[in-house]
Amino acid sequence: MGARAPGHSKRNTLHMSLTALALCSRALLRLGAQPIASLTEGTAEAEVAANLYPGVRDAILSAHPWTFATGQSDLARLVAVPHADFAHAFQLPPGFLRALSAGGGGRGRGIAYRIHEGRLHADAEQVTLTYIFRPEESAFPPFFAQALVARLAAEFCLPLTESASRSEVLFRLAEQELRQARLIDSQQDTPRGIEDFPLVTVRG
Repeated sequence: MGARAPGHSKRNTLHMSLTALALCSRALLRLGAQPIASLTEGTAEAEVAANLYPGVRDAILSAHPWTFATGQSDLARLVAVPHADFAHAFQLPPGFLRALSAGGGGRGRGIAYRIHEGRLHADAEQVTLTYIFRPEESAFPPFFAQALVARLAAEFCLPLTESASRSEVLFRLAEQELRQARLIDSQQDTPRGIEDFPLVTVRG
């Protein structure tokens, strides 16, 4: 077995302890507010965090094809069929947030589809969906957790401090953190090759 890097166990423990509560508390500390012991403790900080956190988390996850939140799944075909336009309806996977592409025959894209009323509609009889899902907080990499904390601090600012100017500053800082997180995340995957460019298929 290879030797572990110094501090590996400590960092891993800290990463595994990441929760919604921990992220909200970090955001409150960044804002200069008191951290919370529970999202249901009844304080103004806890009420703001509990109400805003789920929507902010899902919005940021949905806004970019994060490598740690992107999955593929063969969808179960439903008995009920669409009223028009497509032949089949499929069940979306648990934790689904946003579709990226759909394919079949061992490919993750290439099929026309639409998301409608919580189902995927397509003409294909079998669909493999590439999509963004909602991972557990413990799966958030440090660069994403930091960006999420920055955005949470900005979102929490106005209801807790009533300072619009401070809120604007925090939103600008949060956008910088998100840009950096997206840059880091983009380095976790091989860039798409020129074969994905639509004109290549047309000219071929």
